[in-house]
Amino acid sequence: MATRSIEKHALQSSSSTQKRFMEKLMRKICCFYDRQYLMDVAFNVLNSTCLIPAHRLILSATSPFFKNLFNADQCISSTVEINDIDSDILERLIVFCYTGQLLITVSNGGAMLKAAIVLQLDDAISTCVDYIVTHINDYTFQCAYTLERETECELLKQKIIEYEIQNFMKVSQSDEFTNFDVEKLQGILESDNLNITREEDAYDAIKLWINHDVRARQEQLPLLIASLRLTQLPTDFLLTHILPLPGCELLAMKAVLWISEPKARSKINIRFTEPRVFSAGNCSEPTLLAVCSKMNSSHLLQYNKAEDKWQDYASIKFDYRFFSTILKDDNILFIGGWNKDTTFNNVLCWNIRNKTCRNLEAMNQARYWHCVVELDEKIYAIGGRVGNESLSSVERYTKSDGWEFVDSLIVGREGAGAVSLNGKIYIVGGHCGKSSLKSVECYNPDSNTWTLCADMKSCHYLPGVAAHNGHIYVLGSWWRKSSRTVERYDPQRNKWSQIYCLEGVYGNIVGVSLDYKLWALGGTSNSDDKTSVLIYDEKTYCWEQKCSLLRRGRYSCFVVPAALLASE
Repeated sequence: MATRSIEKHALQSSSSTQKRFMEKLMRKICCFYDRQYLMDVAFNVLNSTCLIPAHRLILSATSPFFKNLFNADQCISSTVEINDIDSDILERLIVFCYTGQLLITVSNGGAMLKAAIVLQLDDAISTCVDYIVTHINDYTFQCAYTLERETECELLKQKIIEYEIQNFMKVSQSDEFTNFDVEKLQGILESDNLNITREEDAYDAIKLWINHDVRARQEQLPLLIASLRLTQLPTDFLLTHILPLPGCELLAMKAVLWISEPKARSKINIRFTEPRVFSAGNCSEPTLLAVCSKMNSSHLLQYNKAEDKWQDYASIKFDYRFFSTILKDDNILFIGGWNKDTTFNNVLCWNIRNKTCRNLEAMNQARYWHCVVELDEKIYAIGGRVGNESLSSVERYTKSDGWEFVDSLIVGREGAGAVSLNGKIYIVGGHCGKSSLKSVECYNPDSNTWTLCADMKSCHYLPGVAAHNGHIYVLGSWWRKSSRTVERYDPQRNKWSQIYCLEGVYGNIVGVSLDYKLWALGGTSNSDDKTSVLIYDEKTYCWEQKCSLLRRGRYSCFVVPAALLASE
């Protein structure tokens, strides 16, 4: 009766006096532990030369495992053997029982979770899972999935699913994505919280998953396509992309009818009709921001899709050129560069929203005519040139570690093109010394290695490169001999094919994927000396001319939310 009265009083009391009392009590208990005072149990761990002491009462209060252990022991033995948990891990978890704090690292997180599950420390399990998911880029997707299978931890499984839904665009480009079973993928696609800009993003992910093993997976197409918000897709997209899919004809026609005949909607049986929380209707329309680099400045141009016209957005003064640019969040990073006899390793961060500059940590290696690529929120600076040397060095930037070298290219190269796709980086063409290159290399961040892929059909120097619809497109070259050539790479088959050449355009071309179409920007027209903008029509194999850019120069181009450019 007395015990129940104390428990009830402790639960009901929320006064500051009670809080101070509990804090004082915990400080004393922790002090007893630090001084090893009144210890009544010790753990003998297989790989340790010393015992790990503790208080039975504290451990029993935090874990059913310890409570049952000590009850079964009837308080006879003061030493307990633990043979399946590392001594350092066990000691940290015992400290957690006293403090509620757990020292987790990338190297011990998996073992810590496994031990916490064995000891039935629910709060420690939650802490471990949160750490693992928060640091999933350090663990890699594969390690996280392997840990989830080994532990069968439902909390970790749920947290990983939440991560996949929130970070779907990145997850869908990973190698592990193509190994998802159909039930897992269906569950993710059905989520209202799926973090995509437009419904077509989910369609592209389905195609990527199917193409990994068409023969075995094609019959799953109707199930996965039915998980899309089909009524949020444009009618022409439904007719050209969904209708031709085996088993999806009825789904496409229902969606087209639902869109075109509002009065008939009550009679149409279609699973999802409302947009997702993250959808085209709830996100800013994407547009293009082009950076035109010249000797002493860079001019930024924004594209108005509705009016098909370009207009000035901003300009930045430089006293060097031949830098590389990359979009990072709301910033454009200008990395490296050259001026007369000086090669630079500096990194300038220019904020698109407020048009301000700041310097970031400089690279280890000065370089120009190099490639920059982002993969898994890490920025890679690849190859380039310094003096008369074509560089093979590659370095990677993270906020936590700054710039650090990773595995070097097999062939040093400058003026190449690079892009990330399916969790890997591909670098194509360029020069090595005075030799033009057809070669292609692929970087796997999990193994930190570059491997050779199939050669391109032509040499490409300073080409435009874009990842589009699961393929890599290489657009043109600085040299006229292959200046109009466009090649497409299929990473699944490791095969290059040549597609319809650029029409009347050569040199300084940049490729980008927008609205599920391939754009080629920049270059010089043979006829009127204008800087062109072309869109590739995959049905007619022709290039459609759009409004020309305002200036001539070497371009880079990024897809950004239109609202970002409209903000003050």
